[in-house]
Amino acid sequence: MRAVITGATSGIGRDMAILLAKNGWDLILTGRNEKELAFLKAKLPTKIETIALDLTEENAPFQLYRFCQGKRVDLLVNNAGFGDYGPFCKSKLKKELDMISVNVCAVHVLTKLFLRDFRKRNHGQILNVASIAGLMTGPLMSTYYASKNYVVRLSLAIAEELRRENSRVTISVLCPGPVATRFNERAGANFRPSHMKSCDVARYALEQTFAGKRLIIPGVMMKLSAAVTRLVPHTVLPVFLYEIQSRRGRK
Repeated sequence: MRAVITGATSGIGRDMAILLAKNGWDLILTGRNEKELAFLKAKLPTKIETIALDLTEENAPFQLYRFCQGKRVDLLVNNAGFGDYGPFCKSKLKKELDMISVNVCAVHVLTKLFLRDFRKRNHGQILNVASIAGLMTGPLMSTYYASKNYVVRLSLAIAEELRRENSRVTISVLCPGPVATRFNERAGANFRPSHMKSCDVARYALEQTFAGKRLIIPGVMMKLSAAVTRLVPHTVLPVFLYEIQSRRGRK
């Protein structure tokens, strides 16, 4: 069995790589940090192939797909992503466009390319990593929330298409709350991580993916949060989230 993981050099992606390798999976790992990729390749017990890529670059997802050609892939994990904090009018356009490239475009391209192969074989699984933000509207992080909404809605729509085809291919979307990763550092925010550790989220996500679960929300509190957001009017939810997020900017 072989898995492809983007954003594999830290956080949830790194923990998924470790867990899968311990269970005998060969891996194709990508990220921007060549040293960390080399460290994982040396550390993990199975066959590990690495390719350093910056998914903000338009051609990078296609490079990754070409790198995987001729190698049977059973699982694609679209984990790479990042956020940004601040009012929409003041945030830097370049960073927002880079975010959309990674969080939306790369996920879209890789999902489509690998899904086509999986459907031909009638075998394979895709796990797209979104966020609990993908179920909400987020003032002060509007582009990030919007990008994760895209990932959630795309994944669930594809899952329904596959179900109607009676396909054995599955697609899942992971929506964790704040986890202790490097997210805060890159986003310029100060989100307190939940009680769940990155390794626990990774383990739960993989278990649910292999069970064919479509929407994966780790933790009781995040499940409750997701349920509450469905009941709150769409004009009211941003008011509450603004108040919450206004206290999370770096001082």
